[in-house]
Amino acid sequence: MKSYLRLLAYIKPYKRRLLEAFVCIVVAAAANLYLPWVIKDMIDKVLAARDMDMLNLICVGIVVIFFIRGIFYYGQGYLVSYIGQRVIVDVRDVLFRKLQRLPIAFFDRKQTGEIMSYISNDVAALQSALVERMVEMLTESAIFVGSLVMMVLLDWKLSILTLITVPLVGLAMDIFGRKVRSAGAVIQERMSDITALMQESISSERVVKSFVREDFEIDRFHTQNELNFRAVMKDAQLSSLLTPTVEFLAALAVTVIIWFGGVEVVDGVITAGTLVAFLTYAVNLANPVKRLSRIYAQIQKAMAGADRVFALLDMEETVASAPDAKTLPPVEGRVCFSDVSFAYREDVPALTDLTFTAEPGQMIAFVGPSGAGKSTVANLIPRFYDVTGGSITVDGHDVRDVTTESLRTQIGIEPQETVLFSATVRENISYGRLDATDEEIEAAAKDAGAHNFIMALPEGYDTEIGERGANLSGGQRQRIAIARAILKDPRILILDEATSALDTESEKIVQAALDRLMVGRTSFVIAHRLSTIIGADRIYVLDGGRIREQGTHEELLAAGGLYAGLYHIQYGKKGEA
Repeated sequence: MKSYLRLLAYIKPYKRRLLEAFVCIVVAAAANLYLPWVIKDMIDKVLAARDMDMLNLICVGIVVIFFIRGIFYYGQGYLVSYIGQRVIVDVRDVLFRKLQRLPIAFFDRKQTGEIMSYISNDVAALQSALVERMVEMLTESAIFVGSLVMMVLLDWKLSILTLITVPLVGLAMDIFGRKVRSAGAVIQERMSDITALMQESISSERVVKSFVREDFEIDRFHTQNELNFRAVMKDAQLSSLLTPTVEFLAALAVTVIIWFGGVEVVDGVITAGTLVAFLTYAVNLANPVKRLSRIYAQIQKAMAGADRVFALLDMEETVASAPDAKTLPPVEGRVCFSDVSFAYREDVPALTDLTFTAEPGQMIAFVGPSGAGKSTVANLIPRFYDVTGGSITVDGHDVRDVTTESLRTQIGIEPQETVLFSATVRENISYGRLDATDEEIEAAAKDAGAHNFIMALPEGYDTEIGERGANLSGGQRQRIAIARAILKDPRILILDEATSALDTESEKIVQAALDRLMVGRTSFVIAHRLSTIIGADRIYVLDGGRIREQGTHEELLAAGGLYAGLYHIQYGKKGEA
């Protein structure tokens, strides 16, 4: 119930509507309780006493009561659905906001499909628990309580006998409920695995087809689907066993009522109409118990999704602004690494004792073999990760002492894989500065060498470019991303192998745009092709997370060390491509 109570806390803003819904539920349930009393009067007064006035009164009462019931039944359905849907919207908003605040490390560990499963499958489970099941649970609870009150009014002794079975029903529901919840957690995990596999396979469809691995992917999906089937059937087995167990206990109660009530009718203690009415209320009592057991099982299964959602919401935001963090003022771009160490895992250092300074306007390059720590440096400057040792300062401000927003606002990043959104060209460029005018957007595109090809698109700047820019070439996507960075006008620029995936012709065009972008900015360039960093003010050669060499291009070539070896591998002894 801890998670369910936490979920109900989201209802607090809608407590007025909840009160209105509760009134509707009580009135609608009370109308259901009228019918057994009608049966009692029919047997004892109309049939036995042949009272026509009572018959007419009963008929009018039935029409009026059920007309009123219809109105309040509509009210309960609408109001509870409204509350449930609003809560789901709020939970979804909070969950997405949390995802935006979680560190990059979280997204490195989780598959995209698994993350999407939190907002789709898990929130859908909450919707089931709050909307569909809440109406049933409140309605059946009201009928249960009302039936119990009417039974006590009719015959308190029979009521006590009936209530003997209630603790047994509660015990059965508790035992089965815990098992159903556990089974529900497995179902949510299996659905998460299916979503993750689908996302991975669909997004990699070109690779799948190029390796002719359609059947392999089908087998993978079938395996996950079967695992999900087994989890669902385990849940079905438990849920199916719960209902007959509760029904059997309810049947015991009805049997006790029939026997002792029959004795009282024979002895003249109660009338036949009273016994029939009592039996009807007892059935009304048994049916809600049976339905509540089913609803309880479904809610328990749904709360497995709630546990996953709340576990995500409770995750620590390891890279977050300190409570006393200050806003980083506009910077010149002096970046200092002082004895910086970092490890993605405790026992595997990625960087060790890294010390260097980048002066404003300088171009700093990092080269080295794969896994040397180049991209890690790029991730630490905007504080995608926090250093595990030493410090990084920007214009003398430790990056951990300023808000992440004010830090990242002044840093532009061009990754190896260009990321564009499924929107227009204009919207993608303006992502760098949402308040930019059309003139500023076009000026940025011209500086990035993108204006001409954009104007050649079917609708120019208003052309939809598809998911991740699928309708554009690699070079075109890169230039739009550069235009986005130019519009942002950052003081610090990070280029993480930004041209490594391009062909020679596109690389020349993009490199020219990057050269214009770097003018007057402190630039950190992570290079695979060494020809792109020949003009760097300082080149740092990394290997094993340490700086092994440093200097200008000419100095490092003359030294004949690791850099020279990498250069000769790419361009030969004479330095020619």
